[in-house]
Amino acid sequence: MSRFRNTALGLVFSAALLAAPALAGDLGLGRVATPEEIAVWDIDVRPDGKGLPEGRGTVAEGEEIFIEKCAMCHGEFGEGVGRYPVLAGGQDTLDTENPVKTIGSYWPYLSAAFDYIRHAMPFGEPQSLKPDEIYAIIAYLLYLNDLMDEDGELSKENFTSFRLPNENGFFDDPRPDTPTIAEKGEPCMKNCKQEVKIVKRARVIDVTPEGEEE
Repeated sequence: MSRFRNTALGLVFSAALLAAPALAGDLGLGRVATPEEIAVWDIDVRPDGKGLPEGRGTVAEGEEIFIEKCAMCHGEFGEGVGRYPVLAGGQDTLDTENPVKTIGSYWPYLSAAFDYIRHAMPFGEPQSLKPDEIYAIIAYLLYLNDLMDEDGELSKENFTSFRLPNENGFFDDPRPDTPTIAEKGEPCMKNCKQEVKIVKRARVIDVTPEGEEE
């Protein structure tokens, strides 16, 4: 009986806490992160170059690093291995049925390449590359996409001078045809079924490898 009473009281107390408004203020848990701890995570890079670390790397250096750390998935020339992404080429394919999206065809800013590689690559070893290695890899990718000469060098100083071909292909979506709740009133929450008309169908993307029949 005592256990039942304690459990019941606990449920009532928990319900009261959930019903009460959230209390602001210090909960007495943890501590404020130090500047050094924040710096470890604060590694994003912006299109204007803010966040870029000091460093430099050449196409030749990037080729060696790329072959060692990236080619197993992306191929020695960025052609992609198996189902891993292609990193070179793709120009004039964006309006086709099978667009190839690379920094030479699709990406708007080179900073996206630095930021992504710095955070997530190489596969299985994220954040293991030094800034010089990342600059070198991107220099090699620029070369593969005909955006840098084979004797070129990429550094913090000249990074923002490289403009990708599709930079102007991105723009804010100006569509006014999606009304807000304020414009159309409260959303329907009951008996809202309307006739559904299918106007387009998604292209079939078969990404599941076929296994061997037993």
